[in-house]
Amino acid sequence: MAYDFDLFVIGGGSAGVRCARISAGHGARVAVAEERFWGGTCVNVGCVPKKIMVNATEYGQWAEDAAAFGWDVEIKGHDWARLATRRNAEIERLSGIYGRLLKGNGVTTFDARATFVDDHTLQVGDQRITAERILIATGGTAQRLDIPGAELGLISDDLFTLPALPRRVVIIGGGYIALEFACILHGLGAEVDVMYRAALPLRGFDADVRAEVVEALTTQGINLNPDVSPTRIARVDGHLMVNMSNNFMREADAVFFCTGRLPNTHGLGLDKAGVTTTAEGAIVVDEEHRSSQPHIYALGDVIDRVNLTPMATATGHALADTLFGNKPRRASYDNVATAVFTNPPIGTVGLSEEEAAARGPVDVYVTRFTPMRHSISGRKGRRTLMKLIVCQKTDRVLGAHMLGEDAAEIMQGIGIAVGMGATKADFDRTIGIHPTAAEEFVTLRTRAREAGVLPPAQAAAE
Repeated sequence: MAYDFDLFVIGGGSAGVRCARISAGHGARVAVAEERFWGGTCVNVGCVPKKIMVNATEYGQWAEDAAAFGWDVEIKGHDWARLATRRNAEIERLSGIYGRLLKGNGVTTFDARATFVDDHTLQVGDQRITAERILIATGGTAQRLDIPGAELGLISDDLFTLPALPRRVVIIGGGYIALEFACILHGLGAEVDVMYRAALPLRGFDADVRAEVVEALTTQGINLNPDVSPTRIARVDGHLMVNMSNNFMREADAVFFCTGRLPNTHGLGLDKAGVTTTAEGAIVVDEEHRSSQPHIYALGDVIDRVNLTPMATATGHALADTLFGNKPRRASYDNVATAVFTNPPIGTVGLSEEEAAARGPVDVYVTRFTPMRHSISGRKGRRTLMKLIVCQKTDRVLGAHMLGEDAAEIMQGIGIAVGMGATKADFDRTIGIHPTAAEEFVTLRTRAREAGVLPPAQAAAE
């Protein structure tokens, strides 16, 4: 059968655009359909605008801290509208780049929704289009909790369309988006409450990091409410009232649901194509990212594996090389460095202490200190935590974790070392750059504790 395209990509985000562009560069006939905005969540309502707003809070804090370093700086307040104008202009610029990259590489683009008619045929707007291979890269979508009054709450996308800073904010959720939003809104002047079901936020992160971020945010004045869930949201006298499972209430001018994202597969017609999904809607794929239909692939948040933009980009590139570049390869999901842009930020790569200890005995190295900048500024809640988890058998560094100034920038380099299999001895013989916080990673000499070590009787039995 003659198909209209060699590859049709549904979704114009990081995974889809990279795969389409590289595939076209290898000579394939490629098309992409995007129904909302080019660049996907990251560029438009995720990483990029969020980081710009994090930067905005940092400038305010630096201005406040300047007096300790001898500067006479007058702070007149924050202009939300001015920030929004500059932020939106940058988003528009980046989104436009995505579209131009595709067209510059000969990719056909459709500003339309694409749904399956059968496993090789798509309805794209008012057109029927066939493709030999199809890639689903439709990302994820934010969710609200199923509680009375949920429609009164906002989702993460809505932060970037707010006309003004809410004075009082309740954030529901304990993941990285919830904590980042809390720091942004608090840093720009709002009173912020965060409520989450667990004892600590950031489920899945290292326990020391989770505990340290609680202390940091609480010290700064963000109100954390652990072990509770919202039960109802109501509008009362022009503001919102959030009822909590502990029988307390919080008044707010805005309520954000930061309670997770689900794969964006609803309404794609996957049943017509014979594509299998999980109960949550994630597309089931093998190690080559093939779905239950071998010629239909899926990448990025829609498979709910490692939901990070660079991971989506890397897998998109690898798939294009495999399908059309005569260079079969995979992008590894192991040891993916990531960051949480709280104040202070978090950087992490590899295994948590809990994960590593479940695999066998490890040595744990931890340091906590106040960075030089804040020894001078006196700013509270800006202590640094650094941690290495080391395999006792091989001396390999299995995990590295940091909360503190420049954590994301520092962890990118540490990620290279961990990915290459660096040992604690490799770290120890590396000369540090002084004076920096980063040098602490190569001067950790005293083991804080062991983990994953079996009691002698149990070890002998096994």
